[in-house]
Amino acid sequence: MDSARKNVIYKKSYDFAVRIVRLYQYLSKQKNEYVLSKQLLRSGTSIGASIREAKFAQSKADFISKNSIALKEANESDYWIDLLKDIGFLDKKSHESIKKDIEEIIRLLVSIVKSSKHNS
Repeated sequence: MDSARKNVIYKKSYDFAVRIVRLYQYLSKQKNEYVLSKQLLRSGTSIGASIREAKFAQSKADFISKNSIALKEANESDYWIDLLKDIGFLDKKSHESIKKDIEEIIRLLVSIVKSSKHNS
């Protein structure tokens, strides 16, 4: 993976994790919502952790696997974000903002996984 794209995905996934932690804090303290927000907390913070693990992958296959796991977690996070909006825990503005972030992360991860598979 080229250095520029690597830095982008590291930063975006970390910043997304920070947003997710803050959203979890808000949902649990202000809305008394613990179950769905905990699911989002787990999947949303796992994305960056898997991407960081891929940095020291033992092989190309391991690199692809770790980024594929990050992609699955991103897709799951996207699901929880939509569900939280549809049941009224996220307003339209907050949903649109965080949805934009996760969609960008998903696009980057799809590109990374595809190009890594192509170059293996």
